[in-house]
Amino acid sequence: MRVIFAGTPEFARVALAQLHAAGFAIPLVLTQPDRPAGRGMKLQPSAVKQFALEHGLPVAQPRSLRLDGKFPEDAQAARDAIAAAQADVMVVAAYGLILPAWTLHQPRLGCLNIHASLLPRWRGAAPIHRAIEAGDLETGVTIMQMDEGLDTGDMLLAERLPIRHDGPDADTTATLHDRLAVLGGRMVVEALELAACGGLRATPQPADGITYAHKIEKAESLIDWTQPATILDQRVRAFDPFPGASSLLQGETIKVWACRPAERAGTPTALPGTILQADADGLAVQCGHGVLWPTLLQRAGGKRLPVADFLRGFPGLQAGIVFGN
Repeated sequence: MRVIFAGTPEFARVALAQLHAAGFAIPLVLTQPDRPAGRGMKLQPSAVKQFALEHGLPVAQPRSLRLDGKFPEDAQAARDAIAAAQADVMVVAAYGLILPAWTLHQPRLGCLNIHASLLPRWRGAAPIHRAIEAGDLETGVTIMQMDEGLDTGDMLLAERLPIRHDGPDADTTATLHDRLAVLGGRMVVEALELAACGGLRATPQPADGITYAHKIEKAESLIDWTQPATILDQRVRAFDPFPGASSLLQGETIKVWACRPAERAGTPTALPGTILQADADGLAVQCGHGVLWPTLLQRAGGKRLPVADFLRGFPGLQAGIVFGN
């Protein structure tokens, strides 16, 4: 079976690697154009492009696939390359470009998407972040037949994965991403093997339970201390590695990368954001309900530090000082 692959970040690279290891012919890889990154803002290839070049796979990087859009030459060149590839199917994983109708029907078996949620929950751009933020107990991967809607196509395969919310192994977006990437790669190989022998069956998505995972915005990173401690813990983990949960502290932006919620009431008269304790036993902050104990923090321009090291480098921090000022 000949497979065109379309994807950009690490999540997609894992799937491409598994397809390659499984022996599928990959006559074309589509990925987004190189982007500036790092301190020098030099152009950097995507994770998918790096893998493709390392393994001798042909790469195309159109800025758009819309023939009537801003870059029609790019779209037409991509269309010609897709036609020349004579693929049976296109596999799409976190590509980042909208696929117009002509792409969906070009390969014989259409386009299959690796989506990191149990559809129809968390359609859209940020399903991993939103599942953790919402406190979902499980998520998973759906292999979906793509149509012209936003993650509305028929489901071909789905597999569940628990989300860890407690203890030292509680999931962040980074850790859950890695587990889902491996699962997605395995599942798309299974889907293509089933498709090759006619054993892949499509199931329409249910009409109930639809939610949308809107793109993460930097403005969401600001901690609202009036929220319950358990909700703030979920948001801290959901926003790791991007954009990171943050709060002002004595005029300085502090990022909280890890924390531990406690249900105890704290000090009923204390305003949310008030430091209740800052000593060798840790840092405790009053929330709208319960207390949050940040355990990994970062000052602007500094490194992520365990709370004990952070407190040593922030002299004068004591009970009564309020986060958010």
